[in-house]
Amino acid sequence: MSIYSDIKEDFSNAYKNDPALNSKIDFLFNYPGVWAIAWYRIGHKLHISGFKRFARIIMGLTQIFTHIDIHPAAKIGSRVFIDHGTGVVIGETSIIEDDVVIYQGVTLGGVSLSHGKRHPTIKKGAVLGAGAKILGNITIGEKAKVGANSVVVKEVPDCSTAIGIPAHVIEKGRCTDPFMHNMLPDINKEMFEYLLKRVAILEHVLVEDNKSVLEDDLELENIYESFIKAMKN
Repeated sequence: MSIYSDIKEDFSNAYKNDPALNSKIDFLFNYPGVWAIAWYRIGHKLHISGFKRFARIIMGLTQIFTHIDIHPAAKIGSRVFIDHGTGVVIGETSIIEDDVVIYQGVTLGGVSLSHGKRHPTIKKGAVLGAGAKILGNITIGEKAKVGANSVVVKEVPDCSTAIGIPAHVIEKGRCTDPFMHNMLPDINKEMFEYLLKRVAILEHVLVEDNKSVLEDDLELENIYESFIKAMKN
């Protein structure tokens, strides 16, 4: 596809991904993510054609107006949608495949000063929640989802959901479910609930020797082991 065709597809893709887009005026003033991708297309073409300094100038100006930092050497596929966009950073060796959705504040960053591939690869159809930090030469699988404000430093398999700091995979094999940010589990809350219940059981054991209490403790221990096993996967 030509640059013009890619940009035209980026523009039409915004209408598919955001029900709040109702007019061309909205599009002109309120969608910096789309404009950043459009200017990236031009900057990337110049970069691979040998005009690297000019490409960096274009993307530097784009960053000033959109508050989105995209290195022109990054590889971005078709129909990638950056929603809202403020604070998004896409590093030099990042690879983003088709149909990826990126929310505001996402960082595709490196963890090394060495040359070569040092930024993430985001596979087709992935969704990166607001504020997520994906760091290093890792892969976010096809149709995978990363929860808001998660810090991902390990691979995320296809059709999985990762949340937390550092992020853990909590769901696998669910490709068709929408990314419901408000439905993600609170891992810290679950851990605190476990600890509170364990303390209550132990206090009860100290007061009276009760067989049912020991059974409750065993059941709770099984729940804990399942929880730890899920975190290690």
